[in-house]
Amino acid sequence: IYMSEDYYKILGVQSTASQDEIKRAYKKLAKEHHPDVNSGDGTQFKQISEAHDTLKDSKKRQEYEW
Repeated sequence: IYMSEDYYKILGVQSTASQDEIKRAYKKLAKEHHPDVNSGDGTQFKQISEAHDTLKDSKKRQEYEW
């Protein structure tokens, strides 16, 4: 898997973040940037969602870090 984005940076967490920290960061950012709320940015929301989807899954996270 080739990733051009730093998913940890997108979510604002350290690479050692726990699943709970990743989840909290995602929920906070998703609420702020959702396209249906506060005229959020759809592109940024998509990046946040992609980062969360990768980092929440231990297998995908391991592949991403490799």
